[in-house]
Amino acid sequence: MTAPPVLARATPVAVRPRAAAALAITSLIGLVGFTWPLLTSADAPLARVGDPTLLFALLLPLVLAVVVAELADGGMDARTVAMLGVLAAAGAALRPLGTGVAGFEPIFFLLVLAGRAYGPGFGFALGATTLFASALITAGVGPWLPFQMLGAAWVAAGAGLLPRRVRGRVELAVLGAYGAAAGLLYGLLLNLTVWPFVLRGQAVTALSYVPGDAVVDNVRRFLTFTVATSLGFDIPRALLTGTLVVVTGRPILRALRRAGRRAAFDAPITFDDPDRPTRGG
Repeated sequence: MTAPPVLARATPVAVRPRAAAALAITSLIGLVGFTWPLLTSADAPLARVGDPTLLFALLLPLVLAVVVAELADGGMDARTVAMLGVLAAAGAALRPLGTGVAGFEPIFFLLVLAGRAYGPGFGFALGATTLFASALITAGVGPWLPFQMLGAAWVAAGAGLLPRRVRGRVELAVLGAYGAAAGLLYGLLLNLTVWPFVLRGQAVTALSYVPGDAVVDNVRRFLTFTVATSLGFDIPRALLTGTLVVVTGRPILRALRRAGRRAAFDAPITFDDPDRPTRGG
């Protein structure tokens, strides 16, 4: 007779070295894609082309696809991919419920909790695939999608990077504060992708992007632009995310961790030969 399998601990899904390198490269490219308005000079190519976000819209999905493939190469087996599909479908179904009204977007609390339960690599893949699937459902495909995918991937991956030893009420408090901060930061990053083009061709104002201007001056104008245009959406998103994490975090984390133990993500899959005689048989 064979011994019963040992129940695996609820440890995060492992990130292999190649996947970690792909994650780092993707994040670096994405960071450049978000922050180029603050770094480029007035005579740089990005400041002269019609819409540089189109370049990154073509590039980022390809790089993100490489990251998902690398995560699947040893770090994510069939069981992990199945869990990824279930959670991505749940997140995609949650997004239309918010309808984008006043920034109420319930999708992010699930990304935070899943990233916490299964680690940064799984969280990164979940954030990217969830936003992609939800864009297909809501007809939200456009040049902004890669940035939304990457922003959501960072939100979920960041939750997986929080200290692992924190548990109980302290864990929920930390996750709630992180969810609120991530909701604000997500809106701030997405603003960077549209700010250079909103007032382009008009007279320079306190909200305008000025190519090649001092970073401090452009940051000040960008913050003014954010307060005037999107802070009323970002604050409700942050409050909703933090509140949902605190209210639902205990049962959802328990369910996710129980599912992770039962699926035994860390254990290798083995197949027994039914025709092979057992000991003593």
